[in-house]
Amino acid sequence: MFLTIPTLLTWARIFLIPLIVGVFYLPLSEAVCNLLATGLFMLCAFTDWLDGFLARRLGQTSAFGAFLDPVADKFLVCACVLVLVHLQRADIFIALIIVGREIAISALREWMAQIGASKSVAVHMAGKLKTAAQMAAIALLLYDGALWSLNARWWGTLLLWAAAVLTIWSMAYYLQRSVPEIRKRALQNGQHKNT
Repeated sequence: MFLTIPTLLTWARIFLIPLIVGVFYLPLSEAVCNLLATGLFMLCAFTDWLDGFLARRLGQTSAFGAFLDPVADKFLVCACVLVLVHLQRADIFIALIIVGREIAISALREWMAQIGASKSVAVHMAGKLKTAAQMAAIALLLYDGALWSLNARWWGTLLLWAAAVLTIWSMAYYLQRSVPEIRKRALQNGQHKNT
């Protein structure tokens, strides 16, 4: 469970995250730091796809892997967004939305799993769109240079704002889906107290 190929890839992604942050403390030019951080981030994004693909292909899915994979993803996104705020490439308001959402939805999913209603907060298309916009935005803002004829910072900022909107939308969707289960549980608890 702990040493399957997909799980090792997830662990590798977690260990790469401090390197993305640490790159900006190296005595290198800003352009080189940007390039290294972007390369490491894209490697993390690739391992995220690869570990899921291999888990299904090799039949090595596990409860531990299902737990660790989203933890690694959230750690990666939160660390990179905080780095971008520190570098003044992302607004603190967006960081609060993204980090706050990750904490809130993680807590909601954990609680829904405890009451046996995890299907209510299963991954939805809104969440997938949010993730795609977020990952593209982070890569562009870490790179922060001319990319062919594109201005990476301009497009990255636009995509990060889009990701923030999708973040709120997806959070509202998951909360809406969980409300019936929360009400049901509240009614059950009220009935137990009355008996």
